[in-house]
Amino acid sequence: MTTLHPCLTCGACCASFRVDFSVHETEELGGCVPDGLVVPVTDHTARMRGTDHAQPRCSALTGQVGLRAACGIYEWRPSPCREFEAGSAACNRARQRHHLPVLDGLVL
Repeated sequence: MTTLHPCLTCGACCASFRVDFSVHETEELGGCVPDGLVVPVTDHTARMRGTDHAQPRCSALTGQVGLRAACGIYEWRPSPCREFEAGSAACNRARQRHHLPVLDGLVL
């Protein structure tokens, strides 16, 4: 039996944090993040749509947090998402916010 990576049954980080990144990561400026999922913040900074709400939820998140979740643009996600570590302190804060058990250590 294959066990799913915990991120595929979680998605809490995608529904907990504001995701800001360089505008150079957007399709418009030669990057990969789809322009339709981006909100301009400044001349230099963009944000994933939906992550600046009082109850954030990235517009690229599919599924239901805590059950089955995935990034709809995983291959094209921005750098903060690429750098986020499963099992980190930030991950466990997001999991707790959504009433999910913490992960014991970093998950590869």
